[in-house]
Amino acid sequence: MAVARRTAKGVWDRYSASDPGLLRLMAGLRTVGAILLALAVLAPLGTSVTHLVAGAMTAMVATFAIQEKEVRGQAITLALGLPVALAAIALGAVLNHRVVAGDAFFILLIFGAVYSRRFGDRGTALGLIGFQVYFVSLFVSASTSALPGLFLTLTIAFACSAVVRFAIVPETPERTLARLREAFRARLAQLIAHQIELLDADSADGPEKALDDLRRSTARLHEAALMIQGRLEEGTRDAAAAALLQRRVADAEIAAERLGVLLLNARSAERVETLTLHLPSASVPLTRRGRIGPDAGTALRRDLQALHLLVVRLVPDDRGTALPYVRNRLLGYREEQGLPQGSPAIQDCFRAIGEAARAILGLRLATDGAPDEEYDSPEAMRSREEFAAEEISISGEAAAAAEEEPTGLRRPTTRAAVQVSVGSALAIVGGEFLSTQRWYWAVLTCWVVFLNTASTGEIMVKGYRRLLGTVLGVVAGVALAGAVGNHTWAAFALVVLCVFGMFFTAPLSYALMSFFVTAMLGLLYTLLNTYSLDVLVLRIEETALGAACGIIAAVLVLPVRTSHRTDEELGTVLARLRDVVSAAVAQLSGGPAIDLVDLARDLDTALDDLRSSTKPLTHPIAPLRARRQTARYIVALLETCAYHARSLAATAELVPSSKSVAADARLALAGRRITHNIDLIAARVRDEEADGTIESGASIAAMLDSGGHEVLRTGSVAFRVLRHLQRLDEGIVGLARPLGVPLAVPEESGAARAASGTRGS
Repeated sequence: MAVARRTAKGVWDRYSASDPGLLRLMAGLRTVGAILLALAVLAPLGTSVTHLVAGAMTAMVATFAIQEKEVRGQAITLALGLPVALAAIALGAVLNHRVVAGDAFFILLIFGAVYSRRFGDRGTALGLIGFQVYFVSLFVSASTSALPGLFLTLTIAFACSAVVRFAIVPETPERTLARLREAFRARLAQLIAHQIELLDADSADGPEKALDDLRRSTARLHEAALMIQGRLEEGTRDAAAAALLQRRVADAEIAAERLGVLLLNARSAERVETLTLHLPSASVPLTRRGRIGPDAGTALRRDLQALHLLVVRLVPDDRGTALPYVRNRLLGYREEQGLPQGSPAIQDCFRAIGEAARAILGLRLATDGAPDEEYDSPEAMRSREEFAAEEISISGEAAAAAEEEPTGLRRPTTRAAVQVSVGSALAIVGGEFLSTQRWYWAVLTCWVVFLNTASTGEIMVKGYRRLLGTVLGVVAGVALAGAVGNHTWAAFALVVLCVFGMFFTAPLSYALMSFFVTAMLGLLYTLLNTYSLDVLVLRIEETALGAACGIIAAVLVLPVRTSHRTDEELGTVLARLRDVVSAAVAQLSGGPAIDLVDLARDLDTALDDLRSSTKPLTHPIAPLRARRQTARYIVALLETCAYHARSLAATAELVPSSKSVAADARLALAGRRITHNIDLIAARVRDEEADGTIESGASIAAMLDSGGHEVLRTGSVAFRVLRHLQRLDEGIVGLARPLGVPLAVPEESGAARAASGTRGS
């Protein structure tokens, strides 16, 4: 029984890690539940199949359109959505046979639905409900005589959506955050497990596979940390609790990521470290000379497994003396207590295990208090004292600086509304030529390709993916329609499965989601007795037309070029990187304490936005190979720089409360060179005139060395800070080359001469 429970828990951990917070599962279950409940209520009332289809589609729209986090806000939006839906279905029925008036109103509705996104989640939801329900009226060919029955159907569908959302599959910010914390724990355990696999990898293909797994699990852990950040404000009792949890999650993420980097250092004969972890196509030269010795490897494997146990058992009901004993032993490595023998690189790994154990202790303190302090060693007691001091120092949220918001046609929502309206007008005209009855499919595709896109390249990629998913979905729709025949409830059952697949796969693959949508439509046409192969082929033609119209509108009407957007996002990343580096170096140099975690998370958010903006450039269908490689190279370098900036921030956070981390005023010199180089690159990205060249030359350690060697002692905090600064310096210089920023002549610079003179004195 115990083995079965452990196996089940392991399987659940793997799934929880793959679906952080169970967000995809809950979205699918909530939508499917609303549809099933609506069908269960409507069927005994003798509702026609047409109205059943309308009810199912409305229940689906009323469920997925609402994305607000607070329960009260969800209820208000759902209540406001019902009159919007009733008005949309009524106007659709009245204008169904009035071609000119109906088309004109549809374009106005599309403009309003997109423009309403400027009003936040509620405006987005109401605009989406209005558009989709009007589309439902066209799909079921609603008439004025059928309006009373449709009003009742829509009201029941909204009521069923509310019952499922608030009673059957309830969703509160606190529950979501709790599940996200569990997903973070599961992903952290996976990352450590992959680090153990990297340590054990000996075969020819083993290291490469282990490295791929390590890179993937590191990225997934970072994704979970960002998702937690987005849910902190609503899911915690106050701002102080949110800031504390954010800091503990950041500590655990950085400690685990640093442990992976140091393990790579220990395994690599060439000491390929941070770039190996972040570059998408990097590989590690693991020669025999770089392998870890048997004794050190056995001890390292033992302690990694012990660290993995601490993460797996990171739950409130795990008590006793065994876990505190393991934790205390690992914490001792931070203070050089019981540090196993080995090379400097191996001992760095043991120290990193101690740092990770401390971060896990902090995470447990932030979530459930970890009331097992009676078993604490002196090292564990010191860690608790440091955490307590940090908690006291956490102040209220700083007021965010108000950014200038674009106005008029520069506003993204206004621009998108104009673009999608023009594209929809073209789609209506072209769609009428293809089919006077199914023209709205082209309009729907044009609408969809503009959702959550911000540049011409993103619209082109999304249109391509929708067309690909539609073609594959047509094949599946033909097979499914032939399988169900005239079995109404079998068709509804498959529709429900397709709906679940659509929402479960939406965050993973837009093409896969489009596949499920098209397969579902084939089944709905079967239910409405309008199915034919010609209809599904027409679906492909209308989809291609809608995507083309959307692309034409994006290119000709107020275009936002992909290069322009990527430059904007790159400039934002550089600004955030400079903020983190300058603030961390200032604090490490003895400056005032500030909240570096928020600055680091702003950098991570900006970097994620940059990744999204470069996807059209790095997509396999992108024709410019050199540009694709340059974009990947720049993003990879920025990921490396962000890792070192986060690590600097985490170390600087320890200065006010730790007895082992002291400020050093000499670090300000290194910080000035790095921030100067970032400023030059940012100015080049913004097409501004900037005097000067990228400064390079003497290493950071040489610039700061004053003749003694204590500052560079391997494993010391000062050594770690210098290494992160050196890697940051190298990464920024590496960015200058592909961005065309001039480099200084590599002669003996003033900094090098000063360092040389200092060493000789």
